Amino acid sequence: MSGEERDVLGKEKIIGVETMSLEERMYHLLIVSSAATFTSSLQGFLPSASFEKIETAQSVSQARRMILERAYDFVIVNSPVCNDVGVRFATDASSGRGTIVLLLVRNELYSEVYPRAARQGVFVLPKPTSRQSLLQALDWMICARERLRKLENKTVTIEEKMEEIRLVNRAKWVLIEQLKMTEPDAHRYIEKQAMDRCISKREIATEIIRTY
Repeated sequence: MSGEERDVLGKEKIIGVETMSLEERMYHLLIVSSAATFTSSLQGFLPSASFEKIETAQSVSQARRMILERAYDFVIVNSPVCNDVGVRFATDASSGRGTIVLLLVRNELYSEVYPRAARQGVFVLPKPTSRQSLLQALDWMICARERLRKLENKTVTIEEKMEEIRLVNRAKWVLIEQLKMTEPDAHRYIEKQAMDRCISKREIATEIIRTY
């Protein structure tokens, strides 16, 4: 192991591991590194209770294929990867829905890489670094992932509500055309049916559309 790798993954005591099991969630992680010693050391100290699956890639091309096949909560890129700094890959991976990316670059490249990567939401950490710093960076990534999760849930709720509105409107027009109701009467009919039967307006609308 090189001196740099010893600095990155030293033998000092791990601090803050407990925070990795935030809300007892399980995460999917992809480690992209052409240095097998880095990958092995990183896997060795990551808390297994926080990660449902940890996968590895030794090249950018391999990593690209993997992120096309499945979604990852976190991607850690140990630059350079087969002589590729990895900035383009890191920013592309970060554009995936819900994916948080950490890019480790040599200290002399940090000031050049950080502005480019940060604009795309990529976390950047200069090397050499300590195990504690890396764990703290993972803590930040977890915070960012949980924030995205809330936004994702909110987006799903809005989409579901919009779908219900579209179905109800469609059902109203069915009632207007088939039963010659007025628009207010059709609206009241759907609301009353939902209330009387204790089911959602979406279910009532779906039944009306199927019936007529």
